[in-house]
Amino acid sequence: MDELIDLMGKTLALFSRGEAQQPVRSVVPVATAGGFMGTMPAHVAGALGVKIVTFFPRNVGLHTHLATIHLFRPETGEPLASMDGRLITEMRTAAVSAVATQLLARADANVLSILGSGVQARSHLEALRLVRSFRDVRVWSPHNAGAFARAWGVRACAGAEEAVQGADVVVTATSSTTPVLRGSWLVPGAHVNAIGACRPDWRELDDELLGRARIIVDSREGALRESGDVMAAGGGRIAGELGEVVLGRVPGRTSAGELTVFKSLGMAVEDVATAKLVYDRLTTLHRP
Repeated sequence: MDELIDLMGKTLALFSRGEAQQPVRSVVPVATAGGFMGTMPAHVAGALGVKIVTFFPRNVGLHTHLATIHLFRPETGEPLASMDGRLITEMRTAAVSAVATQLLARADANVLSILGSGVQARSHLEALRLVRSFRDVRVWSPHNAGAFARAWGVRACAGAEEAVQGADVVVTATSSTTPVLRGSWLVPGAHVNAIGACRPDWRELDDELLGRARIIVDSREGALRESGDVMAAGGGRIAGELGEVVLGRVPGRTSAGELTVFKSLGMAVEDVATAKLVYDRLTTLHRP
């Protein structure tokens, strides 16, 4: 994960510098099952590939996100590898949030709140602990907060408001389509990594939070087309892309009391760069 955090920072910078090619993902609704299938191609830093991902939030006993990633040789278009993309999606998302937390959260942030208890909650707990020292970690979800807390040695809360009271860093990793986090609950200087609500008519954050916060996104184009939260706030509220913050073109945190939000939708360049890291590691291990 620490290596992936470093790679995601470099990849985001390449994207915001215009040195990566990636269209906004193409999404096909599967209305009969309440799901979606997305296609995400990209070319970045010597890596060429595509992720095909499905999101079926009604799944029970099966991951809601499933994916495969296909890599090609960028010089010839020759297929190189096909690999599972579910774990890559899980890890790269958390690694990108860790980059955002490094740059946007207060340096002395020590209370973490996670809304959600699925794979992204687990992955974010791992990643964010690498960039900040948390003395208190709370989790809330409608169903599995207790089991998550016992498994990972954190504190379960009875409600979302209780979980975020006094928190310095908040992760919203839910499947909710209506706001689960309210700005009135947050202390000055809090930072929010908003991971869910990846459709134009879905929300995780309320209007007060969006109106108060300085908003950073992974991709302006993607956020304005896919994020119900960003669209509700208005495109003019985007302060910049995370890659621009990495590059120093856009400031990170500007004051101790500033409320910041990183809206993560996930980008193909993140998946393809991570898959290339896996491929390179594998071929190095098996080289004669």
